[in-house]
Amino acid sequence: MSRERFAMDEQSTFDYLYANRNDAEIGQKINVALNHIEEHNSRKLRNVFRAIDFNSQVDFGEPKEKNATLRNLLEDFNGLDLRPSQLGSADIIGDAYEYMIAMFASDAGKKGGEFFTPSQVSELVASLVQPKENDRIYDPTCGSGSLLLKAYKKVPNGKVTIYGQELNAQTWALCTMNMLLHGVDDARIWQGDTLSNPQNVEDDNLMKFQVVVANPPFSLDKWDSGFLSDAEADSKGKKKMSAELDQYRRFDWGVPPTSKGDYAFVLHILSSLDEESGRMAVVLPHGVLFRGASEGKIRRQLVEMNLLDAVIGLPANLFYGTCIPASILVFKKNRTCRDVLFIDASGDGNFEKGKNQNILRDSDIQRIVNAYQARQNEDKYSYVSSFDEIKENDFNLNIPRYVDTFEEELADIDTVQRNIAVIEAELAQVQAQMKKYMDELGI
Repeated sequence: MSRERFAMDEQSTFDYLYANRNDAEIGQKINVALNHIEEHNSRKLRNVFRAIDFNSQVDFGEPKEKNATLRNLLEDFNGLDLRPSQLGSADIIGDAYEYMIAMFASDAGKKGGEFFTPSQVSELVASLVQPKENDRIYDPTCGSGSLLLKAYKKVPNGKVTIYGQELNAQTWALCTMNMLLHGVDDARIWQGDTLSNPQNVEDDNLMKFQVVVANPPFSLDKWDSGFLSDAEADSKGKKKMSAELDQYRRFDWGVPPTSKGDYAFVLHILSSLDEESGRMAVVLPHGVLFRGASEGKIRRQLVEMNLLDAVIGLPANLFYGTCIPASILVFKKNRTCRDVLFIDASGDGNFEKGKNQNILRDSDIQRIVNAYQARQNEDKYSYVSSFDEIKENDFNLNIPRYVDTFEEELADIDTVQRNIAVIEAELAQVQAQMKKYMDELGI
């Protein structure tokens, strides 16, 4: 099998494992098979299976239960014909893998949001940045890779290069497998802290990308902890983040508060954008639009430097693990205009209400994309604000300041008159009762 995408020995094949499905050590045999696959394909799969143990009693129970579960698993897969000639689409296995990740994210609740962006949101973000042939596409907090893959699929011939970084080792492994199962064998997915230890480095400088998509953890607390080992303690023994601690000078426009890392990720991405055609779309909590102090100073400079292109408000309860509404901020390098587009897509009618989560429909996504591309005022939906207007608002980007969605309720005159008559009748009864009491008291 040396000419295949992956090299495998006989003991690593499914047929071998299926033939040994009744072996008392079947869990260990699967572990050995995965280890061999990793060794024979180290360039693609190094450390991908290191956290997987099919011999674990914690995950699978006592030996009898574990062996029964693994035997049933092998027998279930044996009935599937997964040959490319039978699947009809090269992406079916990859899509099935991503579907299972989504189901796991849904069941995982809050933790699910740490590694998976809902498919509809990923589609929207990828559509906004419009990847093109020969672009370098990057996600600094890539999770399981769903955003990267949506951006990749926007270029039909696949002639783009994919880069990502993920802090959690298990999630990094999920992402690496997701790329491989979708045929993106040359994706470079790094593992580590993007802020304190960015891996997108060439010749001691941050690499530049034409497209960046991201859904960083909302308001990450202690985002600066990786820098503090080099910081000097103050008189109270506390260490504080400063711009000088970052060798890549990402925080020269301001250091975000320790308790909220949103703008730390934004500044990292902007430092990684191509100067000529760089464009990015990042999912963030609404607080970044109006919070003050250091975040307010950073926000002001982003607008003054003409980097902010659009602010898009999303419906609440779209994401795993949080019901708060989020926004998408679109930034571009080398902009030719100074206005900023605001879109409020959070209202009823702009999404489908689900049992556990709300959903952006294809029509909702297309309406946002159309509004972004048209860049025109639309009543109660979109508004193009001038730089001067944003300046007058003290660089507060809260969407209701720009898009008025207030619905004036028309009064039903007949109903109002009937209500007044009822109230007047009740008032007359109360007054008559009060007069009776006062007469009895001789008042």
